[in-house]
Amino acid sequence: MSQIPTLTKALRRLAVLAVAALLVTAVGAKPLYAMGTDTPPPADDGKKKDKKGSAIEQQEQQLAQAREQAKFLRDYRAARELILAGHYQAGIAAMHALGHDEHPDVANYIGYANRKMGQYDQSRIWYEAALKADPAHTRTWSYYGMWHAEQGNRLKAQDYLAKVNALCGDTTCKEYTELKAVIDGKASY
Repeated sequence: MSQIPTLTKALRRLAVLAVAALLVTAVGAKPLYAMGTDTPPPADDGKKKDKKGSAIEQQEQQLAQAREQAKFLRDYRAARELILAGHYQAGIAAMHALGHDEHPDVANYIGYANRKMGQYDQSRIWYEAALKADPAHTRTWSYYGMWHAEQGNRLKAQDYLAKVNALCGDTTCKEYTELKAVIDGKASY
C-alpha cells in the first residue's frame, strides 16, 4: 500500500513537468509561417533578450512576451478582417500600427489591399518586401501571381503558380487553387 502514494506523487511530478515543457515549447517556439497564416507570430525585433536574472524574472519576461504576442495576434487579425471586408485604407493603417511592416504576413496583406485598390506599384513594393522577409511565403507568391495576371502577364503568373506548387508540394493547397482560378479566368481575389 505504501507504493500507491509514491506512485501518485511520481505521476503528479511527471504531469507538472509535462505541462512545464509544453509551456516552454509554446512560448519559445517560432512556428513556421511560410504558407502565410492568419495567426502569424510577431516579427523578432533582432534584439537578443538578456537571459540574466532569477528564474522568476525569466518567467515574468516570458509572460510579458506572451502578452505582447497575444496583442499582436489580436490586432493583426482585426487589421486582416478590415482588409478582407474591403476596408482597405483602414486595414492598411491598422497593419502599419502593428509596428511590424517587415513581417511577411503584414507586408503581404498591405500589398493585397493596395492591389485591390488598384495601386499596383505600391502593391508590388509590399509583395516584394514580404518575399524578402520570407522567400518561401506561399500566400505572397500566390497573391503576387494574381497581381501579374491582373497586369496581363500570364507567363509570369504561371511561373508563380509553379513556385506555389513547389512550396505546397501539390496542387490542392488553397494558394495554388486560387491562383490557378485567376489565371484561368474563373475567379478573382
